[in-house]
Amino acid sequence: MTHSNYKKYLSYFLFLIGIHSFVVGLGLLFMPPSFLDFFGLVDYKESFFQAQGGVFHIAMSVAYTMAGLNISKSIRLIQFIIAVKFLAFVFLILYYLFVFQAWLILLSGIGDGLMGLIVFILYQRSELTLEEY
Repeated sequence: MTHSNYKKYLSYFLFLIGIHSFVVGLGLLFMPPSFLDFFGLVDYKESFFQAQGGVFHIAMSVAYTMAGLNISKSIRLIQFIIAVKFLAFVFLILYYLFVFQAWLILLSGIGDGLMGLIVFILYQRSELTLEEY
């Protein structure tokens, strides 16, 4: 497979992550806190952090889309995305293990880790360099 194919797949995958993040953001913003019981977040009644998380996910969806629009000129943004995904993975897994065992936290951690890994692999195989920038 050629490097340009990996660039194309990276672009598509970043768009998919952007859509995912946007939908999660909307869900966090507009889902009533009482509905979170279903996701294992029992007795969660605070709406500020839920709204803050929603806005953060929407902001990150913009970053994913920006990177996907022009892969060759978004190397630093892609590196940032990889770092953010792995940081989210570590945080969520540790939070699940040591603070609060909600299945949604574990699932989110695994999902962020897998998304970060896929972006990293596609980025490595696309052989993007700063010289292209």
